Amino acid sequence: MTPHLRAAARPDVAAAIAGRLLRHAAPDLPETSGPGRETPRYTVDWAGPVGADLPDERAVQAACGLMQVHGRATGGPLPLAVDYASVVAGVLAAQGVTALRVARARGLDLREVRTSVAQGALLAIGQYLAAETARDNSGPPEPDSPPPSTAGADALPAGGLATLETSDDARVEVETLDPLAWREFWARLGVAPALAGRGWLPFQQRFATAVCPLPDELHRAARRRTLAELRAAAHRTGISLLTVGSDPAPAVRPAAWCLTPGPAPFPRARRHQHTAVPGPRPAVPLSGAVLPLTGLRVVESTRRVQGPLAGHVLRMLGAEVVRIEPPGGDPMRWLPPLAGDCSARFSALNAGKPVVEADLTTAPGRAMVRALAAAADVFLHNWAPGKAARLGLDASDLLPDHPALVYAWASGFGDAFGDRPPPLGTDYLAQVHSGLAAAVRPADQPPAPSLMTLTDVLGGLVCAQGVLAALAAREATGRGSRVDSSLVSAAALVPRSAHRPRWMALDRPLRTADGHLYLGPEARTCPEAVLRLLDGAGGPMATEHLAARFARRTTEEWTVRLAEAGLAATPVLTDLTALARAPAFRAAVAPPDPSTGHARPYAPWEFA
Repeated sequence: MTPHLRAAARPDVAAAIAGRLLRHAAPDLPETSGPGRETPRYTVDWAGPVGADLPDERAVQAACGLMQVHGRATGGPLPLAVDYASVVAGVLAAQGVTALRVARARGLDLREVRTSVAQGALLAIGQYLAAETARDNSGPPEPDSPPPSTAGADALPAGGLATLETSDDARVEVETLDPLAWREFWARLGVAPALAGRGWLPFQQRFATAVCPLPDELHRAARRRTLAELRAAAHRTGISLLTVGSDPAPAVRPAAWCLTPGPAPFPRARRHQHTAVPGPRPAVPLSGAVLPLTGLRVVESTRRVQGPLAGHVLRMLGAEVVRIEPPGGDPMRWLPPLAGDCSARFSALNAGKPVVEADLTTAPGRAMVRALAAAADVFLHNWAPGKAARLGLDASDLLPDHPALVYAWASGFGDAFGDRPPPLGTDYLAQVHSGLAAAVRPADQPPAPSLMTLTDVLGGLVCAQGVLAALAAREATGRGSRVDSSLVSAAALVPRSAHRPRWMALDRPLRTADGHLYLGPEARTCPEAVLRLLDGAGGPMATEHLAARFARRTTEEWTVRLAEAGLAATPVLTDLTALARAPAFRAAVAPPDPSTGHARPYAPWEFA
């Protein structure tokens, strides 16, 4: 039995992020008397409902699967060198508080919210968890993911990154969603079409699998060319290309979101019975309601991760979320692995959302969207820049006739590139542009984006928080608004040092006889204390040699020995399916059920 250690440190980064976001929302929330104006309380701790001692950010990353997913592309579990789970938890806390403001203004008696860093981590790996636990329903494991075993992510080939190196020692990240442009780009670098084609599938699937085993010939072709030559090939083929720098500082520091108030409400608009605030339709009775956004409706036209996750968060908070999809449905619905007749990854973000199919290229399809928005509290999209204006569905088109509507656009880069055309607004390019690609790895690793979709998840959460701030402002003013957020604005939330950290051997997961173990903060900073536990070890020993001695015992044996010495250590999760079976996660992760066919994290808030 492992001795029980209690975590002493507080998740200060999470609290700082929550405070920052709540202060950012404050100017849009006038301090007036009346129901719902008192500041709700929030609590953020490390473990929440997870039954484990998690003393810090790294312990959460180890126990909840972040190390496993992030490390897939480089051959084994690896920490993110930033406090990513804590940042996610901070956004969740701000969401909870802001949702309570909305709920209390609408007559719901809720006063506090609780969340945790562990729940933030589990939400961040939700798509990967869904894919891993759905495999029994859709065939064998994918070839680029590890089988469930003690080897875990170590079964993956090292070097599974998409980052390219040039002959003049530059590192670049490329992006395209067009297979023809991909093939032409490589043709200009002297690669045969068939060989370029072999790289297309892992390149596209890296968003879903967090690994990109490109053929070695593609990496070699890039290394034979200069940065200027790669830029020229990208320019001629319409591929986005950014150089990966080693500076972790954000290139820009935009506000998390920008809220622009809409026009004044109609004089005779129907008013809320408690707050006298006009709305697009009457609020439903709230007796017996338990979620803050019960009775509100969100209409979303979104794809991939960022936009759907924003809608998913609003749905978990109680809103009805209606999806607009093209005729025949979103093609991502059939991305393997399937859970029943739907992609597990798609289901992880979109389950429970009613669907209306509309062809936005036609006048009737656009009219349907306008009608849906007219009956909604929120209209949310993550279309490419300029698409909303071309469709006649921009904020300036919808808000004049529906002044209480909250109109939200989740973009890739916002206005970070000014008048210049921005690159494709995808996760990995946002990591590069924001400096996060350098910040997530230690100094002894070349800078490269994590292939875990860090900014997609954080961008979706920030978009949802912007929507909540706009809804809270609407309760006070009666006016809707436009909310702009981006992947880059979300990435800028992640605190990072001026220089990339230098890790010692004990700062990385230690291989044991049957898995991996991550040492707690005291053991990492005091290797002498660990040395005293090693069998027959005496005298000075380099930390690299000390780490190698851990392979002599099992993870459980080391956890017990360290705990008896007063040192915390966390087994590193290398099989995501274990989250659905482990008793410690019973209150945080729902096992697969007939309705979804895959495991999923429970909603990350507790309201009271």
